[in-house]
Amino acid sequence: MTRFVTIANVSEIGPGDREVFDVEEHYIAVFNVDGTYYAIEDVCTHDDGPLADGELYGFQIECPRHGARFDIRTGAVLSMPAVIPVPRYDVRVEGDEIQIGFED
Repeated sequence: MTRFVTIANVSEIGPGDREVFDVEEHYIAVFNVDGTYYAIEDVCTHDDGPLADGELYGFQIECPRHGARFDIRTGAVLSMPAVIPVPRYDVRVEGDEIQIGFED
């Protein structure tokens, strides 16, 4: 079952922006791409570096440390040196609230 947790208001993450939230002992990066929100763990699976500090190219986030790329929609690895996908989270907007889904 998915449990949703409110992490921000839509006004806090404008189009093209991203924010990192500490939610239930997870650092979660939330991206706003053309009005749609995506959420992934803010940790590169290659070296545990912060992903949200990297450049965003469309739906690809590039780790600022070694250049691994991940799809923010799925968490899939798109380029080495990473080989393990990054965890992703379901996102929904309820009214003005951005909510992240956790599997219980």
